Amino acid sequence: MAGAGVSAGEGTRARTRVRASAAEAKAAVTAVAAEPEDAQRPLLKMSELAERSGVSPGTIRYYLREGLLGAGEDVLRTSRNMAYYPPEYVERIALIKRLQEERFMPLRVIKGALEDDPERVRALIELEDRILERALTTAEDRGRVSRKSVQERYGVPRNVLERLTEIGVLTPNQRGYDKDDVKIIEAIANFRAGGYEEALGFTVYDTLRYRKALEPLVQEEVRALLGRLAGEVEVERAMEIVAAGVEPLRELIGAMHSKLLLAALRDHRGGAER
Repeated sequence: MAGAGVSAGEGTRARTRVRASAAEAKAAVTAVAAEPEDAQRPLLKMSELAERSGVSPGTIRYYLREGLLGAGEDVLRTSRNMAYYPPEYVERIALIKRLQEERFMPLRVIKGALEDDPERVRALIELEDRILERALTTAEDRGRVSRKSVQERYGVPRNVLERLTEIGVLTPNQRGYDKDDVKIIEAIANFRAGGYEEALGFTVYDTLRYRKALEPLVQEEVRALLGRLAGEVEVERAMEIVAAGVEPLRELIGAMHSKLLLAALRDHRGGAER
């Protein structure tokens, strides 16, 4: 009987060991199955995060306190002074810095934008960068017209061109004027040929009236255009839409200006008659 009791106890212990081994094996299999994903997305120490993002640990801690990197649930804290951060923070910190340095956005505005839809913010920046890159490339491809050639072609006095440059209406460089500058100079030449002379009070400073009126319109146009395209269509398709709208927009503004000018003249005549 004693031998039987020992055998029973040993059997119980053996079954316990088997169950423990099975549990350990299951845990090991689970760990192995999860290992590839974890290996691809290793957490970073603060020093590593600072090195990869190019931002100081103090700045990163400030971002964390202000909620710019989210609520912090994905930060793994192993002790009071040690924590590990997800690698996605590198990209998010880079996005914050770009919004600060290139878009001059204050941190409170950045926080609100990232809380609403961070992916849309990234799409918006990508679209803006591509449009700017395309515009700069196109401007370079089109070439420039020398100052001498412009003056000879349109007959606009040099001092007038210099004043237009001083007030920022024209933006020539060492190689001359770009296509839009030439269009402005051509328009001014046509004004002068039509009788809009300085002797009658028409000066280059009249152009500032149009720039002042157009600046808020253009800002609103950019916000509406990018807000509707970013994240909604592929970047290349968005670029096509933007390019296709340049000439129709120019025609639309010209036609609406003509209608408004005619209406204002009628109102003025009606007021004078009354």
